[in-house]
Amino acid sequence: MSKENFGIAIIGCGMIANFHAKAIAAMEGAELVACFERSPERGAQFGETYGCKAYTDLDEMLADSAVDVVTICTPSGAHMEPAIAAAKAGKHILVEKPVDVSIDKIDAMIQAAEENGVQVASILPRRFNGGTIKLKEAVESGRFGQLSLIEAVTKWYRTQEYYDSGAWRGTWELDGGGALMNQSIHTIDLLLHVAGEVDSVCAFADLLAHNNIEVEDTAVAILNFKNGAKGIIQGSTACYSEEGHAAEVNICGVNGSAFLKDDKFTHWEFREEQDGDKEFMNEFGFNPDAGGAGAADPSAIDFSWHQKNFEAALSAIREGRKVPADAYEGRKSVELIQAIYQSALNGGAKVTLPLEKAPELRSFK
Repeated sequence: MSKENFGIAIIGCGMIANFHAKAIAAMEGAELVACFERSPERGAQFGETYGCKAYTDLDEMLADSAVDVVTICTPSGAHMEPAIAAAKAGKHILVEKPVDVSIDKIDAMIQAAEENGVQVASILPRRFNGGTIKLKEAVESGRFGQLSLIEAVTKWYRTQEYYDSGAWRGTWELDGGGALMNQSIHTIDLLLHVAGEVDSVCAFADLLAHNNIEVEDTAVAILNFKNGAKGIIQGSTACYSEEGHAAEVNICGVNGSAFLKDDKFTHWEFREEQDGDKEFMNEFGFNPDAGGAGAADPSAIDFSWHQKNFEAALSAIREGRKVPADAYEGRKSVELIQAIYQSALNGGAKVTLPLEKAPELRSFK
């Protein structure tokens, strides 16, 4: 598709849809033209707020010739059906994280997109920050040497009211998991994006601080990477902090260490310093007073991260290239998280990747 201006429609008008709408409004070459929401009142209010046509019939919206691309903002476990419908209607698709809550459903989405000649882009905005891009380049260029220890840490907090605010929250069917699948998936994605594929995992998880949900609010996992590195994932929504703790991705190798907090670095150290390292830290050094993006308040997210993700996807579609962070990329973190759940629900048993199928999941309480 070669098109100067894309008409975009949003499917699902919950909290995250507001960030999509703001990101689209800030972009050149894109316009929010429609939204779909099952609740007529909420859809009408969203349409009035952002100046787009509100639909309560998905097929009718997908038949609108003004719509070229859809973004999916429904609950996590309700991504597959609208994505497949959009693919059959010939619309390109941007899917909020996770792509869906199981690898089986993601595979069905990928198949539908390929059969209908459209692309599915995962919304993984932390990949598009300048510091993350430089970190991946440093790993790939060999600055770290042999990778040794890798960490992804998300010590966040969510109130009981957060889980009570929607019947889908904290369920396997629609949330797909808890602190890992919902909150930690961005750091887990970055860990895989930067450090490479995982060979096997052992994990433990529990529900420690919340009631009336099926999923975990605290988990730890030990990873064995295919490149020989060892890793740890920590994820929780039971770590109280008024300001919130920044999410971390820490990469260590025999020749260097880099510690990333949200999109800034506390450490960028290498055995062989290069021109530009000091300037890099001047631009991407961590501000300890910044707090964590979305760590204590899920609405405290900067939409500019989404904007960069959207712009990269639409640019690729416009130029006929494969979108960055496509559904195959988004599938990787879901597969690893499902492997972690499989291990945790079986007493920390070792699970080897790739998974042959999505595991059977049961309540942690």
